[in-house]
Amino acid sequence: MPDPTTRGARLGVIGGTFDPPHNAHLVLAQNALAQLDLDRVLFVPAGHPPHKPEQPVSPVRHRLTMVEAALADNLGFQLSRVDVKRPGPHYTVDMLAILKDKHPGATFFFLMGGDSLAQFTTWRDPAGILQQARLGVMQRRGWETDLASLTDKLSDIEDRLAWLDAPHLEISGTDLRRRVAEGLPIRYLVPASVEDYVREHRLYRDSIRRTHER
Repeated sequence: MPDPTTRGARLGVIGGTFDPPHNAHLVLAQNALAQLDLDRVLFVPAGHPPHKPEQPVSPVRHRLTMVEAALADNLGFQLSRVDVKRPGPHYTVDMLAILKDKHPGATFFFLMGGDSLAQFTTWRDPAGILQQARLGVMQRRGWETDLASLTDKLSDIEDRLAWLDAPHLEISGTDLRRRVAEGLPIRYLVPASVEDYVREHRLYRDSIRRTHER
């Protein structure tokens, strides 16, 4: 059902597996909220990410609960279930179309790191993404953005880019899962509520063994 309260709103969108959600996600979202003058940032967990077909992903119920816990103390953040409520494969261009139907009249900013921007032309229908949203991009250390190459393939991409000045936090879900599997701490890398949930439900304890057994 469309949400009339967001007509005219400026909405950020950050997608991912959130397995687990971590502080780099939150830093990106908070900086976008302030620098792009957003009314809200929607966190959209992916159901079955097409770019990670061989990677085991935790059940949706765990990922949704962890995202809810991570966002609980920030009124500017909101969980969206639109991607996990539909059959896959789950492409960003389709997810944005659903969000635009759900929030008619809103202006969207899809949030990403510079590493994702470097690979953007390999995504499903990048031109379709740009038609539906601007890109809010946080530069990531070690990734150079070749705007000339991007513009060759997507002539209007520069006009659809908004650069974010945010701290560089080198945190990844892959590394966090490895740390848990090896008994290393993840405190201060994820919100305390997420750390508690991971411990309580014994998530990622066998992630390395499962990876090696594939």
